[in-house]
Amino acid sequence: MKLFKNISKFVVSASLATMMSATALADEWTHVVPEEVGMSSVRLAQLNKVMQGYIDSGDVAGMVILIARDGKVPYEMAFGNRDLATNSPMQTDTIFRIASQTKAIVSAGIMSLQEEGKLLTTEPLGKYLPEWMETNVAVAKENGEGYDIVPAERAITIRDLLTHTSGIPYGAWINGLTDDAWNEAGFPGWYYASSDKPIRELVREMAALPMVAQPGEKWVYGLNLDILGALIEVVSGQTLDVFLKERFFDPLGMVDTQFYLPQSEADRLATVYVRTGPGKIERASDEGIMWTQGDYLIGQGPNVTFSGGAGLLSTAHDYSVFLEMLRKGGIAMSGERLLSPMSIQLLTTDHTGDIEFRPGVGFSYGFAVALDRGIIGTPGNVGEFRWGGAYHSTYWVDPVAKLVVTSFTQFGTTAGLDDQNKLRAMIYAAITD
Repeated sequence: MKLFKNISKFVVSASLATMMSATALADEWTHVVPEEVGMSSVRLAQLNKVMQGYIDSGDVAGMVILIARDGKVPYEMAFGNRDLATNSPMQTDTIFRIASQTKAIVSAGIMSLQEEGKLLTTEPLGKYLPEWMETNVAVAKENGEGYDIVPAERAITIRDLLTHTSGIPYGAWINGLTDDAWNEAGFPGWYYASSDKPIRELVREMAALPMVAQPGEKWVYGLNLDILGALIEVVSGQTLDVFLKERFFDPLGMVDTQFYLPQSEADRLATVYVRTGPGKIERASDEGIMWTQGDYLIGQGPNVTFSGGAGLLSTAHDYSVFLEMLRKGGIAMSGERLLSPMSIQLLTTDHTGDIEFRPGVGFSYGFAVALDRGIIGTPGNVGEFRWGGAYHSTYWVDPVAKLVVTSFTQFGTTAGLDDQNKLRAMIYAAITD
């Protein structure tokens, strides 16, 4: 057993040393032996074995996992392949479509503007985007055939958008009630990177469509953060890509986070796969606008639509740096303050109140927030905030455990894949203090 412990510790440490030499870390994050931050090398080696098992069984093409604890990195590993057809190995700096993980960064951008006195989250959206001052809501008919359209009972606020309580759907995706209207208007789903219209113009067109709930009535996952991206452009006078680069990406050293890749970086973008059953995955389609390869991401499209709800590309490393800034109360590793402690508190505190979200979980300004671990039933602490992306990426920040976890892969559909639940259980099992 002693020999196994020594070998396990060597495997994890040697892997980290290799990755440190291969990757230039703009933020100078320190990679350490797990025991230095109260984690077990042996148990993290077991995590290696389980995650590698998904690769060996053919259930996952490749993944990257980064664990940070108290500002240091005891674990950063790449598994499998970025692309199976070319046998290209997954690297820790592989770029992924992070989809809805864009939302947290845009939410932070809104808080940054509030700190500067350029807006208030309690204000009506229509104060800045006039077409949104008065909106309409679809109400299903009692006979179940179609819907009536009624005026919204009040104006949608910026806070409604941050908490997904505005009643705005995700176009004709997971909508059901008003699919016809959103489809006809050219909003079939959640991804608009292939559009030739700037986000401000798309958001202007959305305002005329029927919403699916009254503002503040219930939690509806939708195009809220895309709208907030347009709001940022109007209030800041900058395009969303420039705004985010100046506010967060440059100060945090997030050199690989962007909306579109130059052709020269195309070979760093992970391929998207679809899992059709146990041990069965296939390359996702090149056509369509959701869960596809998206050649328009690498210089082959208009590249003018910056989607604040689902548009960013990033690496596990870059995204973890952003999360660590949140965990540290708004302070970058350089010591520069990017957000105030109060803004971080607002970003990560439940705002849903009596509005139903999930058992034991609330929703803040961009994150699900753990309120009762006994109800949730999975390892972790109260106050943890988390979310993920449509391509099966996930992350969480546990302030009590001083923990930041990012796990990236690229799937259109996963057919019941259980890797994320096992990842969570095994990470908490590796904590020894």
